[in-house]
Amino acid sequence: MPKEELTFDSCNELVSQFEAVVKQPIKGSSSVYYTGVDLGTACVVLAVLDENYKPVAGAYRYADVVRDGMVVDYIGAIRIVRELKEELEEKLETELIYAAAAIPPGTDTLDGGAIKNVVQGAGFEITALLDEPTAANAVLKIKNGAVVDIGGGTTGITILKDGKVVYVADEPTGGTHFSLVISGAYHIPFTEADVFKRKEENHKELLPLLKPVVEKVASIISRHIKGYDVEEIYLVGGTCCLTGIETIIEKQTGIRTRKPENPMFVTPLGIAFSCNQEEME
Repeated sequence: MPKEELTFDSCNELVSQFEAVVKQPIKGSSSVYYTGVDLGTACVVLAVLDENYKPVAGAYRYADVVRDGMVVDYIGAIRIVRELKEELEEKLETELIYAAAAIPPGTDTLDGGAIKNVVQGAGFEITALLDEPTAANAVLKIKNGAVVDIGGGTTGITILKDGKVVYVADEPTGGTHFSLVISGAYHIPFTEADVFKRKEENHKELLPLLKPVVEKVASIISRHIKGYDVEEIYLVGGTCCLTGIETIIEKQTGIRTRKPENPMFVTPLGIAFSCNQEEME
């Protein structure tokens, strides 16, 4: 029997809907709203779903409050999440009460409490705290394979077998390292390199320069999936927006590698989908 082919149609459609409501929120009469808070190294994202788990609003802001998956500016993180929360509440004309959040795999004992406190400090009741690749899979719906979330500071890996998580890991190396390489090569400030990297029209020029860093990410993936009989790798996270990154990782790992049309918003949407879990103590 041929292996079932996973398409990203539903994922791409959901992300497309989210991109639309970021620009034009949908006011309604939902009995409850679920918010996903993604405290990324490069970007803080809030995704809001209605009672039917349809995107109704979203906002994001590039920030430097998290580094290598750890909160380094606690007060700044609370301020940004609170401001985004208030912005969305004004647009939706309602109060956003419940939120879920995510952390890099394996960092719960180190930073899970800080993430939880940031979300609560911004005025939310936190209902779930899970690892980022597992959150992403709430949208991807992968049964078998490795979900790899390449963020600004870290690369998170979750391996799934028959829909169950069997392994998680996280290591430093991500988009921040890409920006450092660009900054050094072009002799421009880090912040300018970060903006330059995000523009798709620059990706063809940047890919050869960034290839060694992407290969390092691929080596991290290869090391962690060894022995797990992974047949496909699925990429999410803002850093995976780099055009051609999947080709380099596939060649380096020898494993088919795919990504949705816009991998940046998959994880925050997955976090929001997880918001209906029983409230944490």
